[in-house]
Amino acid sequence: MIRILKNHRRIALEIVALLLALICLSPFYFVIVNSFKSYKEILIDPASLPVKWILDNYINTWKELRFPAVFANSLIITICSNLGIIIISSMAAYRLLRVKTKLNKAIFGIFVMAMVIPFQSIMIPLVRVMSSLNLNTSNIGLIICYFGFGVSFPVFLYHGFMKSIPISIEEAAIVDGCTSLGVFFKMVMPLLKPMTATVIILNTLWIWNDFLLPSLMLHSRELYTIPLAMNGFFAKYTKQWDLALAGLVLSIAPMIILFLSLQKNIINGIVSGSVKG
Repeated sequence: MIRILKNHRRIALEIVALLLALICLSPFYFVIVNSFKSYKEILIDPASLPVKWILDNYINTWKELRFPAVFANSLIITICSNLGIIIISSMAAYRLLRVKTKLNKAIFGIFVMAMVIPFQSIMIPLVRVMSSLNLNTSNIGLIICYFGFGVSFPVFLYHGFMKSIPISIEEAAIVDGCTSLGVFFKMVMPLLKPMTATVIILNTLWIWNDFLLPSLMLHSRELYTIPLAMNGFFAKYTKQWDLALAGLVLSIAPMIILFLSLQKNIINGIVSGSVKG
């Protein structure tokens, strides 16, 4: 009897989980299906399958967005920002953890407190500072801003993850004649792979889809990222849903591929970082 009740409970939980999964995946259905419809057909019945699958939406979006150019801009900004954030935050976390001083504890506390500061509260001073440095109209200025905003949370994650790395490994490397930088990059950094994958996917989702900061920093159409370029499809009086939905599919496809490729490492990083506090 107890086994039957457990089986019924498991089946009920699986049904609930399936329903929740369908609810979460339903936006993807609407985006993908309607990206192959005409504007008129989207307005008439957005939930049905297309009467005729239209590829012109993707062709027109490719041209209107100048997709290769804006994709390259987004890719360069995302990759450079991720590289800087990973190097800065991992080295900072390593130093703050291994060198136990009151100053380092205070600095780590500042990093943690910085995580709760909303961007809107500092965006005007930020733009003024970047403008005074003549960096407010370039990708370089935007990347530097992402360095500043993006390191706090990764420092927190790396700091917790590194507690699970035995210090004896580093001591053995030092005895063998390895320098401090050599210990970090040859011994510690390879062990951070699961957490690094987690940091990459979290920051990539944020930077790739960010609209507010690029809109403040990038004023030239030649420097537009995908979100800025897509903003043109939502004009004041006319919303070009057929082109916008095709653009959404083109923009989210790289993120889905990245997430699927790093999924195992992300899970390992979260699980490993939760043990040993």
